[in-house]
Amino acid sequence: MPPIEKHLKKSMDATGREFKEIHEWIDGDPAKKAERHDITRIYEYGRMIEEQYGKEGLQEYIRHIHDDVKAKFEHLQHDLEKALGDTLAYFGVK
Repeated sequence: MPPIEKHLKKSMDATGREFKEIHEWIDGDPAKKAERHDITRIYEYGRMIEEQYGKEGLQEYIRHIHDDVKAKFEHLQHDLEKALGDTLAYFGVK
């Protein structure tokens, strides 16, 4: 997942604001990080974020989760492609 600094830069580029408090809330507490990235809780957390930071804050929260899920799947895809390539090479298939 991208570090907070990348989220801050992306937020600044997209909105002109960092939304540092939101990104730190999502990523800052290692004990709660997985829970705060749980896509089944987007509605619950999204309402809380919107109440505190408005619609832009909600959009930024969703963008953060989207970017992290996308990065995770890209990482998994890379690992899968490497494992498949290694397996094919092992059996002499290119």
